[in-house]
Amino acid sequence: MNILNTENTTTPLVPAKDRSIGIVGLGYVGLPVAVEFGMNKQVVGFDINESRLKDLKNGVDFTNEVETDYLQQSDVVYTNEIGRLSECDFIIVAVPTPVDESKKPDLTPLLRASETVGKALKKGTIVVYESTVYPGATEEECVPVLERVSGLKCGEDFFVGYSPERINPGDKVHTFKSIIKVVSGQTPEVLDIVAEVYESVVEAGVHKAPSIKVAEAAKVIENSQRDINIAFMNELSIIFNKMNINTNDVLEAAGTKWNFLNFSPGLVGGHCIGVDPYYLTHKAEKLGYRSQIILSGRRINDDMGKYVVENLVKKLIQQDVSVKEAKVGILGFTFKENCPDTRNTKVIDIVTELNEYGINPLIADPVADQKEAEHEYGISFVEMDTFKDLDAIIVAVSHEEFKMLNLSQIEKMFSDKGKSILIDIKATISKEVVSKLNSTFWSL
Repeated sequence: MNILNTENTTTPLVPAKDRSIGIVGLGYVGLPVAVEFGMNKQVVGFDINESRLKDLKNGVDFTNEVETDYLQQSDVVYTNEIGRLSECDFIIVAVPTPVDESKKPDLTPLLRASETVGKALKKGTIVVYESTVYPGATEEECVPVLERVSGLKCGEDFFVGYSPERINPGDKVHTFKSIIKVVSGQTPEVLDIVAEVYESVVEAGVHKAPSIKVAEAAKVIENSQRDINIAFMNELSIIFNKMNINTNDVLEAAGTKWNFLNFSPGLVGGHCIGVDPYYLTHKAEKLGYRSQIILSGRRINDDMGKYVVENLVKKLIQQDVSVKEAKVGILGFTFKENCPDTRNTKVIDIVTELNEYGINPLIADPVADQKEAEHEYGISFVEMDTFKDLDAIIVAVSHEEFKMLNLSQIEKMFSDKGKSILIDIKATISKEVVSKLNSTFWSL
């Protein structure tokens, strides 16, 4: 085995090809990473969720990110034993980084994962974080934990890098190996090793960031940019609604220009777009700057659930339907289309707001993880065929199954077709079907 000597370090570095890889956190991000590396050699997949480990050992992925055949082909050891993790000298951390109720970064999962890694740390190990953080967090927050628990010195005994995750849940085209991977390391030598490790599985190649902070910043602005653009679309929707103009018709017309950006209005939830901007603004505020554009966009997007319900209530009143007694059905509860994940879904804002008006909606979602919804929100789903005698329907998520709904199927859900209301947040139902409905229609 060749050994690479690093300048200003006391511990030699093992080449990339000889590295033993471990992944901490086997959710939407960590599992695809583990499986891809496991197609080349055995890797250790570590998670504290015993139920999750049991499912994966049986070839079941509730996130639907990895097919059963692919799971079975990949050589991944699924474990919660730190001893197995300590066999690795290239450890990737891919755990959630949410915000708390006050919209402040919650680094608890990340710091706990760092404690776990610290217990498994040995000299020469490279720890690469993929979790979204604000610039500086890897070195300012995670490294001290690694050093405290391991008793080792970062930069001398072990090393760190950062490679922001770019997994898009439910997307079977832009996958882990087909998206350019941004990589960084605390020294040029570490960076080269991190790059080589990822290049062994990422077909799209890697981009070497000049520093860990640059890589961290790149991640948070990727999603902050999308958040701001969607907020602009949502604001346009509010304006055009007052003008009685269909926003989607406007965007379709504007979209004929070659450089018009393809964004549309909607609910903005999930673990990235609805969260990452708060990590950047949090760090900015600690440095004495309060964001104007980013936080303004966040306020608009955070209020869209309330805005949708306010418009529904107006329509109910116009139709002489008692708001408190209205029967409302919601199609879709996940944070995005064709994905079972309900965590941080903005549809819950619609449910909460309806409850404020005394309305307890029926919710159907054939894609969502029922157990997760019950655990996170106390929400129970019903079958779509129980949608009958409704006064209003809110199509909240653009699942493929909902796009296929025809005129007859929708009409059967309503009680009084002449007074019925269809709220289609993202214009999921086809224009042909909508044009034939004898219902009041509203969309963002």
